[in-house]
Amino acid sequence: MKKIVTIVAVVMGLVMAGNSVKAQAGGNKIGVISLQELIPNMIDYKKADTALGDFQNALAQQYDDLRKEYGEKDSVLSSKDTAKLTRAQLEVKRRELTELAIRIQGFQQTAQQQYQQKQQELIAPIQKKAMDAVQAVAKENGYAWVLSKEALLVSPPAEDLLPLVKKKLGVK
Repeated sequence: MKKIVTIVAVVMGLVMAGNSVKAQAGGNKIGVISLQELIPNMIDYKKADTALGDFQNALAQQYDDLRKEYGEKDSVLSSKDTAKLTRAQLEVKRRELTELAIRIQGFQQTAQQQYQQKQQELIAPIQKKAMDAVQAVAKENGYAWVLSKEALLVSPPAEDLLPLVKKKLGVK
């Protein structure tokens, strides 16, 4: 049984190596591209990044407002004026402070989710546009394989498609 598995593995390796040689001999070209270099230079990305920054600032302002409110309520409970309050009033104020702390924690989680959702909403169409351009350039120029530069540690010689894709998108 062990011999059969070994033979099958060797045969599959030879078939795959043969297909690889055949694909390269057949004129199929390999290209590479760095989307991390392309996307931040796109005009659409710069607009989305600005909108995302504005959204983040709005969330930060809301968070600051909540923290300020918490600080004010906390300082009231820490002051000497609490001696004038009844036990029931103190309990209500402490409960309000605890509820506000919970709201702040909830806001942090919600804000993070909202930010990620907004980021996806703004960036996804730009990524799609970049990928469509890469596919179009690959098709127009006869590239059978286009690999991400960031994922390659070692690769066979390949042409960098970044200049062609930038040209297609009108990116400088």
